[in-house]
Amino acid sequence: MTRTVLTLLLLATVATTAQSPAPSWPQWRGPARDGVASSFTVPAAWPAQLTKRWEVAVGAGHASPVVAGNRIVLHSRSGNREVVAAYDLQSGKLLWQDGVDAPYTMNSAATGHGPGPKSTPAVADGRVFTLGISGIFSAHDLATGKLLWRKPAPPTPPEFGTASSPMVDGATVYAFLGGTNKGALTASDVVTGSVRWQWTGDGPGYASPILATFGGTRQVIAQSQNALVGVDAATGQLLWRVALKTPFEQNSVTPVALGDLLLYAGLENPTIALRITRNGSQWTAAPAWRNDDVSMYMSTPAVAGTTVFGLSNKNRGQFFALDAATGRTVWTTKGREAENASIVRAGDFLLLATTNSELIVAKASPARYEEVKRYTLADSAMWAHPAFAGRAIVVKDADKLIVWVL
Repeated sequence: MTRTVLTLLLLATVATTAQSPAPSWPQWRGPARDGVASSFTVPAAWPAQLTKRWEVAVGAGHASPVVAGNRIVLHSRSGNREVVAAYDLQSGKLLWQDGVDAPYTMNSAATGHGPGPKSTPAVADGRVFTLGISGIFSAHDLATGKLLWRKPAPPTPPEFGTASSPMVDGATVYAFLGGTNKGALTASDVVTGSVRWQWTGDGPGYASPILATFGGTRQVIAQSQNALVGVDAATGQLLWRVALKTPFEQNSVTPVALGDLLLYAGLENPTIALRITRNGSQWTAAPAWRNDDVSMYMSTPAVAGTTVFGLSNKNRGQFFALDAATGRTVWTTKGREAENASIVRAGDFLLLATTNSELIVAKASPARYEEVKRYTLADSAMWAHPAFAGRAIVVKDADKLIVWVL
């Protein structure tokens, strides 16, 4: 009887373990590319301090780390080479690395920003996809680091370097390739790198594309150099286009799908939600609402329930909440919060990681801004967004990779 019960308990434990999802933050803005930390373990009570598990020197760059199971993948710069590397999540041990010569001189107007990669890798089905600051597009094997295929940089990269992060959907990887005034939103085969389709109507912006379905059609939605566009994900056909002009063509806010609406923003522009509809073969992208109180530069908002949370660049950085249905401003903070921030929702909380190297934990409350805890994550500016997976918070600062645990 005792042996039978013990066996059943053992089997139940194995089954539970097998069903527990592995830590995952495999791409820009998390598992679903929407700023939701679905595999992060929210504590019952936030601790007074975080525990540093390890840190290693990794080189320069603003590319965010990604997590796949027990591996962290990072794209960074060492001298004139761009290096993609995998580290053990538990120990920080270097598992593999591969590099490519990629000399690059940053535009002098980008004060404080070096020539390291900005684009966040994407990991899917045992492959790692990276896009370097000059536009070198590569695929590696996640287990071994073996180079699978590579596409060279364009003759002229974007003025402030490539920043758009690749996106994988099944057998296709999407990336906005090319440079100033000439580019191609490109769908490539994940195995061979061969081109499935290209949209060549504009150069790339600095925001990353998303996938969303409107009017019954699955679309790749991206900020180009001069517009916000929706392209048929299967064929590359341009479905609709909305002009978007920002100073120095810095279109850099990732669009956000809000049910049947699409939210977008840009520096010195209002925040706008579009309603995208189709009548036969004709597409319309018309504003559903517009908010002139909130303008966004590089920080992409996240959604909790019927509320949009983000960081406006006004007043030197204001956290805000908007009603998703109407665009009405619900609340804003006083300002001077940060130049840029990663906005992530984890359960009932917001995880606000700023360029000041702080992690602010706040309640995802539509009623008011309610701060819970503040943690210091690094001792240098933190432009790369952290990855949140399991109990770990994976941070890239100016030149180090750091893992904190709850």
